[in-house]
Amino acid sequence: MGQVLFNGLYTGAQYALIALGLTLIFSLMNVLNFAHGQLYVLGGFVTYYVYGRMKLPFPVALVASALTLALIGYLFQTLLFRPVMRRSVRDESTMLLSAGTATMVESLVLIFFGEKHRGVPAVISGVYQIEGVFLPKGRLLVIGLSFLFIAVFILFMRYTRPGRALRAMAQDAETACLMGVDTERYAILGWALAAMLAGIAGAMLVPISGVNSGLGNWISIKTFIMVMIGGAGVVSGAIAGGLALGMIESLGYHFFPGGETYLIIFAGLIVFLAVRPNGLMGKAVG
Repeated sequence: MGQVLFNGLYTGAQYALIALGLTLIFSLMNVLNFAHGQLYVLGGFVTYYVYGRMKLPFPVALVASALTLALIGYLFQTLLFRPVMRRSVRDESTMLLSAGTATMVESLVLIFFGEKHRGVPAVISGVYQIEGVFLPKGRLLVIGLSFLFIAVFILFMRYTRPGRALRAMAQDAETACLMGVDTERYAILGWALAAMLAGIAGAMLVPISGVNSGLGNWISIKTFIMVMIGGAGVVSGAIAGGLALGMIESLGYHFFPGGETYLIIFAGLIVFLAVRPNGLMGKAVG
């Protein structure tokens, strides 16, 4: 059981990092970013080329993935979502645009990187063994980095001026604007941060399990499950939802190795949402 819990912690730590980006965009602009999984995959491919093909150090690849995806988040908001949100009064417009960007990114990834599964050498090798539980050093590194980035994100949101402005927007964008917050500028920052978190998570994936262009939709579905479990638009909910899904997934694969795990998860999710429709952390409060 110790091994199962460790695997759940490893998976859940990555999931929490991914879910943070999705919930940030939703809380700021009420936009469900269907392309979040594709951004995660793109971050993985950037690391594949910088670390695996160019042979630069992994930290350089991690930074390259983060900055590349932050730039893509910036472009998404300035070129796509901002013009649509200015001209449209219907929420469906941003949902359709989001679905379109997911298809566009997935098609571009397939064109440029192909459908072949890509992997890179491990960043760190070796395994610790404690009480019969195998703890690969590479997975411990991923867990440590995931919690480090989550902590940095929380500190940024709590104790910096841009972070407080983003929280004010998440609570009430109109009031924040009346109080002097430049909501358009901070919306760009929110998109860049969200995409960057997806890129970092994708970068950490490659040395462990590799990456391919078909992962995006499945990752997006998992991210929506995490957000529904935790509570849409709530940072603590995203973290709790990610960790919960990681643990449930690990336990499910242990007890139901035949592949019924996600059937059970979806059935359980329906029952859970019937009891707590706002998720574990309730209504979004920023």
